[in-house]
Amino acid sequence: MSRSGGGGQGRPADEPDATLPVLLEQAVGTVGTALDERTTCEELAGFLHRHVCDAVLVELAADTPGTGPAGPAALRVSAGPGRLLGHRPPATDLTPRVPDDGQPVLLPGGPPYALLVPLTGPRGRYGSALALRERRPFAADDVAVARFAARLAAAHVGHARAHARVRDTAMHLQRALLAEPGRPHPNLDLATRYLPAGGGALVGGDWFETVRLHYGRTLLVIGDVMGHGIDAAVDMNLYRSMLRYIASTDLPPHRILRQLDSAVTDDGTRRPATCLLARVDPARGAVAFAGAGHLPPVAFAPDGTGELVSVPVGPPLGTGLGGYEMSTRRLAPGETLLMFTDGLVERRGEDIDDSLARLAGLRLPAGGTVQEVVDDVLDRLDAVHAEDDVAALAVRARHRPGVHLAGPPL
Repeated sequence: MSRSGGGGQGRPADEPDATLPVLLEQAVGTVGTALDERTTCEELAGFLHRHVCDAVLVELAADTPGTGPAGPAALRVSAGPGRLLGHRPPATDLTPRVPDDGQPVLLPGGPPYALLVPLTGPRGRYGSALALRERRPFAADDVAVARFAARLAAAHVGHARAHARVRDTAMHLQRALLAEPGRPHPNLDLATRYLPAGGGALVGGDWFETVRLHYGRTLLVIGDVMGHGIDAAVDMNLYRSMLRYIASTDLPPHRILRQLDSAVTDDGTRRPATCLLARVDPARGAVAFAGAGHLPPVAFAPDGTGELVSVPVGPPLGTGLGGYEMSTRRLAPGETLLMFTDGLVERRGEDIDDSLARLAGLRLPAGGTVQEVVDDVLDRLDAVHAEDDVAALAVRARHRPGVHLAGPPL
């Protein structure tokens, strides 16, 4: 290959060009390192600028059904001097002139010399890369390298868009399932939040629920189905539906877990899940807990100090092992009980006890509302960038003078 002009970034202008096989291998290792459209386009532009041309403009059309590759540009990435890019119209204006077979086109005229390369992959055509040279026309090897790199980028763009569509479907499904948790009794203030994972993973099976019981009591539920994706969200809905049915019989929390574990185990097709139940009785100022492989809650006092609540933990649901127990705790006036999934606290390489201690050690502003407690905790633990989904549920008993509901012992 031969090349002259700006010299590109990364090597002197008088250094010999790499051979075609070496450049193709470098393209494989350079273009498409992340499941992200912009990153892929930046990598393509950088590679072409270093090895093929003096300036390059990469454009993608919007991922809209029926728009096609000649639609409005959704993303533009360039490399090289703007004075060269100003000599040619945007790549999307030229895309309709690219043959249907997806072959590169050497545009007439020059200097500067222009090579239009379509971004065509197995899933379709997404846009174009316009490569420009200031002094010498493009040789056959230049065209071959540019075409290979562009097709490689197109394949990764296709994967990124397919991944985004599946992720959006799963996320919409999960948000729809979590959009309307049951309402607690009016003697409780409730706040809930759900955040999808900040990385590239599909959404998971995190969920929460509230179930009204007799005598002004409310059952609070938070759980996490193992795995990610649509299957996890579907299984999450099954757990939620079955728990509502079992909880309606007003069993103690540990017996609810036993029945739910038995039902899921007998089904044999569902993923295991962790779960934490808290039956709140505001009239008595008490909470009964039972856990199935789930992290314990944290109670924040009115002055903003936190305390990790001790809860007996049995095996995850769906294992058929049983062995669930119940514990009780007083719920002080103004105290906020926070239940959450592991994505809130777990960090790569950190012991879970240290993670829980960090949460319980937070000092929140005194006198905050239940919603403010949730928002503050999520903000301080940077939950929006967590590597896993985050679900959180917080409650506080309302003070209602003169109200006392008779009922069975907790």
